[in-house]
Amino acid sequence: MKSIIDSILPQIRKPARYIGNELNSIHKDWEPVRLRVLLAYPDLYEVGMSNLGIQILYHILNLKDDVLAERVFAPAQDMEEKLKENNIPLFSLESWTPADKFDLIGFSLGHELTYTNLLNMLALSKIPLRSKDRTNDHPLVFAGGPCAMNPSPIEDFIDFFVIGEGEEVILEIAELIAGMKSENKDLKLEKLSKTPGIYVPSIGNKTTKRYVKDFNSVPYPTKPIVPFISAIHDRAVVEIMRGCKHMCKFCSACIGYNPVRMKKPEKVIELALEILKNTGYEDLSLISLSSSDYTQIEEVAKFLAKKIEPNKVSLSLPSLRLDSFSLKLAKEIQRVRPTSVTMAPEAGTQRLRDVVGKKLSKQDIIEGARAAFSEGITNLKLYFMIGLPTETFTDIEAIAELARKVSGIGREYSQRAHVTASVSTFIPKPHTPFERERQISLEEIIERQKYLKQNLKGRGLELRWHDAKTSILEGAFSRGDKKLSEVIEKAYLLGARFDAWSEYFKFEIWEQAFNECGSSMNSYLEEIDEKKELPWAKITLR
Repeated sequence: MKSIIDSILPQIRKPARYIGNELNSIHKDWEPVRLRVLLAYPDLYEVGMSNLGIQILYHILNLKDDVLAERVFAPAQDMEEKLKENNIPLFSLESWTPADKFDLIGFSLGHELTYTNLLNMLALSKIPLRSKDRTNDHPLVFAGGPCAMNPSPIEDFIDFFVIGEGEEVILEIAELIAGMKSENKDLKLEKLSKTPGIYVPSIGNKTTKRYVKDFNSVPYPTKPIVPFISAIHDRAVVEIMRGCKHMCKFCSACIGYNPVRMKKPEKVIELALEILKNTGYEDLSLISLSSSDYTQIEEVAKFLAKKIEPNKVSLSLPSLRLDSFSLKLAKEIQRVRPTSVTMAPEAGTQRLRDVVGKKLSKQDIIEGARAAFSEGITNLKLYFMIGLPTETFTDIEAIAELARKVSGIGREYSQRAHVTASVSTFIPKPHTPFERERQISLEEIIERQKYLKQNLKGRGLELRWHDAKTSILEGAFSRGDKKLSEVIEKAYLLGARFDAWSEYFKFEIWEQAFNECGSSMNSYLEEIDEKKELPWAKITLR
């Protein structure tokens, strides 16, 4: 098989997606280990390699001498064709071993529009799509990540789900399965269902999310794999805090990642310097949902900026609030490369910001923008949502007005001032206070986007928007039930792949799939009655 793969690689674009052997990748002997785990991400290599969760689990599993963890990503269309032509199963990067030879295959699900890629990866691995059709000879297939908060749409395809933070439970799973390799599949799943944080669809057990309680002692990869080709996020990353205290009513990340936990400053610094030494990255990012809330952000950021400047390494702090303190800090650490700053008003009016729990006044926004431009920052991004509960057209008009106002402030300070207004569609997410709210229709999305395109324009002002049709599909999956498994499988068989990529997304395939399955996409967008049981009722996150 390896000789055939060698002959295939020169015939495809970006063969580096499949060759493995990157800096810091781990290669273990297959024979001595008790358990072999394949970590899968249902998107292209450059997307999956930007996923911190994959790197963390890879690191934790491979710390165990008797466990082996390797990686696999969704093959691009040209590689998929070559695999089929040559009857080559999907294989791992580290050892080019067929995926079906592993004991466990774990999918990280960051986006609902990767579900058809998941099915395609199973099919290319010669593994039956549905859990009920798999035998003791097949790997157990599990999944985790944000989409696992509502496992219903894909539970026919997955043997078990990890609910919550994978690093808290992955070794328990590994130990359990390693000790039961000779047992049958049903017994393994029965044992797994008794582990907190594990949901087994065939059993239908209730479970509560797992989360890391000691955020300082949990293993963190200081030798992350450095991709051969540019990843979406091509940088060294240290997670300084998990969770968010602001609890905006639309935000699933707050629910999924709370409670708030912070890494000690000395731990952050130690990890950052070690990662830079082991990778050679030229960018360091200290990440969290709300970096301004990290209690010692100023001391840590200033120390690291000064320490790494001689090596021409830049430091970025995503998710800073746009207040005078944060802006001065952002300006002070901007030693190597210029930075842009972001602000998320979410809504154009104060009334609607109050409804959704966004604690940001118009005065905060104007003063924040003025402070940013006065500090010499020329690029400012504003994030808004359309379709929020109780929204009227006055709220839409206010988005354009506010963006123009901020752009005008920027022009007072610099002719190079550039404001980008990014507008997404509100999607009700499971477990949030808005989980039962209605999502606006395709026609309503297009109408609102059309107004903004006509009215949110001007020199140094740019509008970006999310595709309306992908927002509709994401909304259906977000709160979908088990009936959607049939729709997803049908769309996959009709050729749906990489639905999160505009160049591959074919809405007509999904319309056909819903129609042929006797289902309605729009029915999943409607308000959900308080008396109706939710598809994710067996999952508890709080």
